[in-house]
Amino acid sequence: MLDIQFIRDNPKLVSEKSKQKNVSVEIDKLLELDVKRRELINKVDTLKAEQRELNPKTKSKPDHATIEKATELKTEISKVESDLIPVEKSYLKLLRQVPNMPTEDVPIGADESANVVQKTVGEAPGFDFKPKAHWEIGESRDLIDRERAVKISGSRFVYLKGDLVRLQFALNQLAIDQLTDEKVIENLITKHKLNLVAKPYVPVLPPIMIKTDAYEATGRLKAEETTYKIDGDDLWLIASAEHSLCSMYINEIIDESKLPIRYLGYSTSFRREAGTYGKDTNGLIRLHHFDKMEMEVFSTPETGLDEHLLQIAIQEHLMGLLNLPYHVLLKSTGDIGDPNARGVDIEAWFPSQKTYRETHTADFMGDYQARSLKTRLKRANGEIIFPHTNDATAFAAGRTMAAIIENYQTADDHIVIPEVLRPYMGGQEEI
Repeated sequence: MLDIQFIRDNPKLVSEKSKQKNVSVEIDKLLELDVKRRELINKVDTLKAEQRELNPKTKSKPDHATIEKATELKTEISKVESDLIPVEKSYLKLLRQVPNMPTEDVPIGADESANVVQKTVGEAPGFDFKPKAHWEIGESRDLIDRERAVKISGSRFVYLKGDLVRLQFALNQLAIDQLTDEKVIENLITKHKLNLVAKPYVPVLPPIMIKTDAYEATGRLKAEETTYKIDGDDLWLIASAEHSLCSMYINEIIDESKLPIRYLGYSTSFRREAGTYGKDTNGLIRLHHFDKMEMEVFSTPETGLDEHLLQIAIQEHLMGLLNLPYHVLLKSTGDIGDPNARGVDIEAWFPSQKTYRETHTADFMGDYQARSLKTRLKRANGEIIFPHTNDATAFAAGRTMAAIIENYQTADDHIVIPEVLRPYMGGQEEI
């Protein structure tokens, strides 16, 4: 959630920035409810203070007038608290609809068409044959079986088989080895001149189901668009590992000495992917179920943005190790999502489509998520504030393998294994 004091002080700015993110918010109504809520809370506090004053300071029995007044106060407190409940509910509902404010460098635009390419790295491979789509190669080599998956699960599910499975686990191990290596983190911090400590990431296998309250507090619960509900239970299947990682410290206070907390989460993820996406329904780009490695960081407000930049540096480092051509996009206000203050995508080159496609995303949240989750930070001086959170893709297995298949394909439908992955596959050079 956004800080209500910031909204009180900047109602026009919040309305303007919300419109830039394609979000319609009722700021005037929210502020009216805010006033009414505070009045009711103050009234309850005043009545309770009176109630405490009536408590006998000795063990002597209170007189009739005192008992009568105490009864009146109890009744009035109950009534005011009852009046507060619907006001509080409406207030929180509107407050949660207010999106995070974009940082100054975020391009203003309605959708992804306003995203800005910051840089392009690597050259597209030159083929002396017409490159095939990754699913064509995968299906011809019996590495991807979509037809049988459709029979038992429906569209946008696949069986991954053979060396493609081994390739996925090789990617996982590469990410773990790189992100848990303090020297790798230190080198990236130095290279990009970031004011951070070289603390490695901790691997985590997080829950893949979340309760409604916790999921809503992350700002990531999009029931109609991306998320599946467990019938009969107050549980949702996560759409990415960071959803159960960012909510890990809900209603907790973290000591500043423990920061930064850097996690590398691996999980199965589930998304509805509602809508039609043309050729994407054939391959590994938009599946209902996929595996993903995700970075999540809890940090001080002073280091939050640098942690975001470190995550992007890690993503580029991993793409460089795979020797995949890519470009970096700074996402527009209409494309970064409600909880994000800033968002960056890395897109790999796909020869069959002659275009770049998303393989990684990095989200800077500021304290927006932490405030809603009531995750707090205790400073060394005892001050209690909200930490910053960041999340970013390490590897989305399907999308990364699709990029490898397309960029490393041969004329006879073989797949050259990127050199950095060969040690994880017993020295094998081709699939």
